[in-house]
Amino acid sequence: MYPTKIINDPIYGFIKINNPFILKLIDHPYFQRLKRIKQLGLAEFVYPGAHHTRFHHALGAMHLMDQALNNLQAKGYPISDEEREAAEIAILLHDIGHGPFSHVLEYTLLENVHHEAISQLLMATLNKHFDGKLDLAIQMFSDKYHRPFFHQLISSQLDVDRLDYLSRDSFYTGVREGFIGSERLLSMLDLVNERLVLEEKGIYSIENFLMARRLMYWQVYLHKTAIAAESMLIQILRRAKYLINSGVQLDCSTPLFTFLSKIYTWEEFSTRESLLVAFTDLDDHDVWAAIKSWKSAEDIILKNLCQQFLTRKLFTCKLGSQPIPRTKKLEIEQMIQKTLGISADEVGYFVVDGSTSNAAYIQGDNTIKMVDKQGQVVELLEASDLPTIQALSKIVKKYYFCCPKSVYLQGELR
Repeated sequence: MYPTKIINDPIYGFIKINNPFILKLIDHPYFQRLKRIKQLGLAEFVYPGAHHTRFHHALGAMHLMDQALNNLQAKGYPISDEEREAAEIAILLHDIGHGPFSHVLEYTLLENVHHEAISQLLMATLNKHFDGKLDLAIQMFSDKYHRPFFHQLISSQLDVDRLDYLSRDSFYTGVREGFIGSERLLSMLDLVNERLVLEEKGIYSIENFLMARRLMYWQVYLHKTAIAAESMLIQILRRAKYLINSGVQLDCSTPLFTFLSKIYTWEEFSTRESLLVAFTDLDDHDVWAAIKSWKSAEDIILKNLCQQFLTRKLFTCKLGSQPIPRTKKLEIEQMIQKTLGISADEVGYFVVDGSTSNAAYIQGDNTIKMVDKQGQVVELLEASDLPTIQALSKIVKKYYFCCPKSVYLQGELR
């Protein structure tokens, strides 16, 4: 018997859960694992307060889904108890497929596998366990339900997922520019032909929402120190994977060893129950424990990376509108080879470059629609005369270059 639960959330106050089946899902080990997956990966290297988890976020998003459905019902749109439960389940489980450190290692432990595909696989597994009680939730999650606004609330450019993580991440990092008034935005949601639209008077709230998203990306999600920390962590696991596959014995948990010892295809992962079980046993703690052990490894590359990572002696990261000159990169690579006594093939563990982009609003099929008082529906950019929204729709691309700070500084002084 599951009584009503009241959760004290720092963002919304009290979150009330009185659905017995949803409480069962929250208590399931697959969902409880999210308590051990940090929402912002390695952002704590920049913002010490960023210790909240995917568990917090999922509960918050479910709360906002409940608010959104209440507002739509108040406007006269019929929503059955079964639909409400399914929508809340879908958003509750939308991130259940995240691996350690959320997005940081998404393509490191499992190559070319997006966390949403794993979420859907885990939802299907839970559906079998609960005798088909997640059928409708899976339809909504997969955008196969005949009322598309449910999927839009789960995944779109104005979904409850984004509304929660922007405010939550803003709160825990202390970056106040990311906080948004989700209650006002949700109160202005409407439906036209079973699709989400926003009332015309919400145009300024949308501008604030998109601006907050842009600022959070550059100040938090794509902060250069976070990029440096993430690059180091990826190189640590890449080196560990190479050593293990070369026959070197490295201490780590069984679930982590499973994914470091072999590269699995999606077909293997989705059909072998043992791999799914191993994945659901894997969390941030497995990786941290391994790094603490590997700091004493015999391999100089793995040892160096782990020691530097644990003491926050991170790579320096340079962000710019152009890639670093090739001559500069070669100079730094040669200095690293000389300093550490490693080969040209191994220097790639200490030099990481690439690009990242940020688009607060993307034009295309999945755009935000506005409805005026006459019932006419227009796309956001057509409805707005604000130059800010026009600017936010442009993709900004930046190039990054990461390497040991001491080596980079030596190159600067020459």
